[in-house]
Amino acid sequence: MSQNAGPASMLEALTELGIGDIVLSPGDHICAFYYGAAGRDELLIPYLAEGLRTGEKCLCFVDVADRRQMLEHLRPHVSGWDSTLADEQLDVFDFKGSYLRDNRFSQEEMFHFLDQRVGAAVRDQGFPLARAAGEMTWALRTCPGVEELCAYEAKINVFAPRYPQILLCLYDLERFTGEVIVDVLKTHPKVLIGNMVIENPFYVEPDEFLARHRTGW
Repeated sequence: MSQNAGPASMLEALTELGIGDIVLSPGDHICAFYYGAAGRDELLIPYLAEGLRTGEKCLCFVDVADRRQMLEHLRPHVSGWDSTLADEQLDVFDFKGSYLRDNRFSQEEMFHFLDQRVGAAVRDQGFPLARAAGEMTWALRTCPGVEELCAYEAKINVFAPRYPQILLCLYDLERFTGEVIVDVLKTHPKVLIGNMVIENPFYVEPDEFLARHRTGW
């Protein structure tokens, strides 16, 4: 979007999160916290359903990718459900097909993967916006590279403005330590709390975070 865009075009660019009355802008990178699988779905299902309802491309990254079950969860939340259209709009990936291919995590390969998927959705398939949701428990696996989680999250802030996209990262507070959550807060400009998205006062710009991260703060 042009930096000279006026108020009307800015308003047109806003999209609803699907939770409460929250609206977001292309390029937003948000973290949300929850407790257990039920808490995850309370965030994930309405978020994806809103994307399907408004004709956006939805990318979902979860531990166990049961696409048929995900569609069944989404169906009651989307009026005028069109199964064919939903098939085109929704991609569901498990960790082995996304974050942990070859049983390891590589920032470079994951960004290439996202660039291909989001780029194809926007450029080739003509979607006005892509919304991605990632369950971040992949970083708790015993695999090479998972220690790069927060460095990866910092670099997402450089990737996010490249496309009309919204990126939602989901963290289970039952499983992540307080130390990790502190760094998660430092790498997300916005935080979803209840039915609000707030500007994160703890956010640190990517270059600064990565420089401090390398030196152990």
